[in-house]
Amino acid sequence: MFTGIIEEVGRIARIDVGSKSGTLLIEAREVLQDVHLGDSIAVNGVCLTVTSYTASGFTADVMPETLRNTNLGSLKRGDGVNLERAMAMGDRFGGHIVSGHVDGTGLIASRESYANAILFRIKTEADLLRYMVPRGSVAVDGISLTITDVTAEGFSLSIIPHTLSHTNLQGKQAGDTVNLECDMIAKYVNRLIDWQQGEKKPPGKSGMNVDFLRQHGFV
Repeated sequence: MFTGIIEEVGRIARIDVGSKSGTLLIEAREVLQDVHLGDSIAVNGVCLTVTSYTASGFTADVMPETLRNTNLGSLKRGDGVNLERAMAMGDRFGGHIVSGHVDGTGLIASRESYANAILFRIKTEADLLRYMVPRGSVAVDGISLTITDVTAEGFSLSIIPHTLSHTNLQGKQAGDTVNLECDMIAKYVNRLIDWQQGEKKPPGKSGMNVDFLRQHGFV
């Protein structure tokens, strides 16, 4: 379990991606302070297992499912990646509940300055947008962020200077792909509402949307 508060930006030192799986070697410092084999580290929001490590980096295997549903397969040597160790019991909970299980990807449609912040607009599929509401939470490349607006095509984020300078968003531009993990509570509420209403809908065919939440006093 993670909180979406990025500890450092690591660098891809080596990436071996085959047709179905891959291995990453990531240069890092902060997340290695108390690392052990088998520990979980979120890489761009993807929960990966440490398979080996040194004083300056660690390796992790990437499964076919992960390559299909995240942006890890498109990484190249030298790319920056957001890193966060699994949360420890008793730590401050600065972000929101993040599982490290990416739901899909989004495409940065635009990036523009707005006062002291940077406004990102991200396009994604309707199946993910149904879990998003203004001022709700979303993990973007593992970063816990607050949604400012939701449209039929995507959502907006207002990024403060601190977040920009301490994550890989600093180098992200229009056209780049980002990993998205929707709010876990929204996903469970969505599923429970479907079952409570007796609607045996397959996953991805929810009746919950912004209008439904507004009618029931949530927005």
